[in-house]
Amino acid sequence: MADYKTLTRSKSNRMVAGVCAGLGDYLNIDPTVVRLLFVLGFFTFHGALLVAYLIMALVTPEE
Repeated sequence: MADYKTLTRSKSNRMVAGVCAGLGDYLNIDPTVVRLLFVLGFFTFHGALLVAYLIMALVTPEE
């Protein structure tokens, strides 16, 4: 049987909706790095990541 991970929003390590912490857990990196990349991407892509964040907050289940 294949062993796979599922993407979930964090309940314990959240700032807003737990999306960045969930991505950090999924990718095995520190959630702070994901948050910093999100903030840099927010200013680089003129807010397009905000829409992606909101969609992920609605679609991704909590752990």
